[in-house]
Amino acid sequence: MATITKLMCLVCHKPNNHTRNFEREGATRRRSGNYKPPFWDYGYIQSFNSKYSGAKQYMERASELKMEVKKMLEDARSLKPVIDSLELIDDLQRLAISYHFEDEIKKILTSIYERKYMHDHVKNVTTTINDGPNAEKDLYSTALEFRLLRQHRFSIHQEIFDHYKDKKGAFKSSLEKDMKGLLELYEVSHLLMMDEKTLELARGFSTRLLQQNIGFYDQNRGEDENLVHLLVRNALEMPLHWRVQRLNARWFIDVCEKRKDKNLTVLIELAKLDFNIVQATHQEELKEVSRWWKRTCLSEMLPFVRDRLVENYFWTIGVFSEPQHGYQRLMGTKVNALITTIDDIYDVYGTSSELQHFTAVIQRTINIRWDIEAMDELPSYMRLCFLALNNFVNEMAYDVLKEQGVVIIPYLRKSWVDLCTAYLQEAKWYAEGYIPGLEEYINNAWISISAPAILSQAFFLLEDPIKEEILQSLYKYHDIIRCSSMILRLANDLGTSPHEMERGDVPKSIQCYMNETGASEMEAREHIKSLICETWKEMNKERMRNDCPFSEAFVESAVGLGRMAQYMYEHGDGHGIQNSQIKQRISSLLFDPIEY
Repeated sequence: MATITKLMCLVCHKPNNHTRNFEREGATRRRSGNYKPPFWDYGYIQSFNSKYSGAKQYMERASELKMEVKKMLEDARSLKPVIDSLELIDDLQRLAISYHFEDEIKKILTSIYERKYMHDHVKNVTTTINDGPNAEKDLYSTALEFRLLRQHRFSIHQEIFDHYKDKKGAFKSSLEKDMKGLLELYEVSHLLMMDEKTLELARGFSTRLLQQNIGFYDQNRGEDENLVHLLVRNALEMPLHWRVQRLNARWFIDVCEKRKDKNLTVLIELAKLDFNIVQATHQEELKEVSRWWKRTCLSEMLPFVRDRLVENYFWTIGVFSEPQHGYQRLMGTKVNALITTIDDIYDVYGTSSELQHFTAVIQRTINIRWDIEAMDELPSYMRLCFLALNNFVNEMAYDVLKEQGVVIIPYLRKSWVDLCTAYLQEAKWYAEGYIPGLEEYINNAWISISAPAILSQAFFLLEDPIKEEILQSLYKYHDIIRCSSMILRLANDLGTSPHEMERGDVPKSIQCYMNETGASEMEAREHIKSLICETWKEMNKERMRNDCPFSEAFVESAVGLGRMAQYMYEHGDGHGIQNSQIKQRISSLLFDPIEY
């Protein structure tokens, strides 16, 4: 709750006493989202037949390449300057193949950290290009080292950048033409936590100069400078820390092929091969979960809902990004599909009385078994949805009970009760024509965006063993869950608001802020973006906490959901409204192999 309280101090709130009856005239009319059929139907998904799926020759070649990379990492650790190790690790991460070398990477970073940062009196250590006695302190190397250590949750302090500040506390003007250093400083600044003034200063300083320099074209600049400009444009579009690396890997493979570095040959080949092998795995998972979706008959029997199975699966790649998490992605896709269905019932199709009844049926069964007989009281379309949800909860609970002997049904049900209760509140606001204040809106909307439900299920998919004492943090929605939820909600509002306001929907954060303060839409959108930045600071702090009760895998899934939100809503509604940008992005990752 502390996270939401801190963020709400940035929100201007004025009480609004405007109320009307929930059952207003005309509320029984059915609305429509006018959603189009899916780009990728069942037949298309079932037609996948990748040559990389389980092919022995590709698996053997990948194993050979991994051994070569491990040798490169060992050599970098023992024989070469620190910067070589750092750049190799950075390349592996950007190419989305670092998961093969987690132990080797951890050893290198631990060695660097223990040698340079273990004691308090070494806060101001700076990295150098070649680590020699006469080496010049280098912004690029220092920032890269800082970023990698913090990404891997080593406790490292912002004071190491004090060397690059003048006597007045500003960053030195001599850095203004160092595009490579500024780029790395910019990337570092997005890992900042609350009250890190130096990194806050670094963000503004680097952003301003990168934006200025990127518009300046020098026809005489070399190939290396051109590559830096490519990286700068990509970073200004979205910083590295806000990206799901697997979704950016294909772009970075193209960048690496432009670099004249023989050492990259092995990395590029492995990255291409791994990309295609993982893509084949994703296709097999999609085939399996599409058969489940077809068996539910939800898309056929409820034609008003968004039939977005591929998009629902795509989300899980951000939350469960490791290729070995296939079961988690399958179950996560089911969660997303059910959420999308229920959301459309509340947002588009259900009448006020139907929604109240459906919510009541869900609510009164939180502490007892869900009453299947209660389905008889619901309209036929709601019965189908209720039974599909009940079957999923039982399926997941059975799997966990079988594997770990823990009864999780009450915790799963609570997440769905909370979600439906929040949906109902929004439906009431819409029916009443009520525009809440921004604080009132967000207090409900961080739940209605469904992240608590998604992450509650993710917890049970990732935590092994499940400990009783941790369940209370889950039950009360720990701050890491709240932060992820806030980012998803605000990013969603920025992307979906125009279409939803056009069709008629509950006001989003943008409209609430405009109504409350008299701000223009542009000003409101900038305010929401600033709230996203503030939430990332809190997320970064929660991610670094040593006393966080959750596993690293779960924490990263919460961060990954926030990253996926920024990606999906970067150019509008990437989930509900089909457009060429999201279609191209999904096809590139899931359907189109890299030439190998």
